[in-house]
Amino acid sequence: MIEIKEITAAETWPLRHKVMWPNKPFEFVILPEDEDGLHYGLYEKERLVSVISLFKFGNEGQFRKFATDKDFQGKGYGSKLLNYLMKEAKLLNIKYLFCSARVNAISLYEKFGMKVVSDVVRKNGKDYVKMEIVLNE
Repeated sequence: MIEIKEITAAETWPLRHKVMWPNKPFEFVILPEDEDGLHYGLYEKERLVSVISLFKFGNEGQFRKFATDKDFQGKGYGSKLLNYLMKEAKLLNIKYLFCSARVNAISLYEKFGMKVVSDVVRKNGKDYVKMEIVLNE
């Protein structure tokens, strides 16, 4: 059984660390603004397998630290969670939703209607682009 629900920032940290930055110190995945965000988790049979965080700035929103456990990737869990986040963002009256996408994830976000709106930027040894979508006209 799959369940998606709002969780605390601290609940996202172990999965963020395991999936995104396992070779960095644990504190590397903790954002100073985490307490200001909304955090969502997708559970399969009570196991947290995917997390994402949403930060709202007026009518704009940014999702960050989107991670799915490697053992559960390719099963559509990340897509279910991103769909859920987009619906939540609309309910929060977010007009523009954006992210800093790793270059190797561009095609995933394009499937959700997101567009690349920046040049490639290198940060912490990884290449990123800004992607966005208009949610509410």
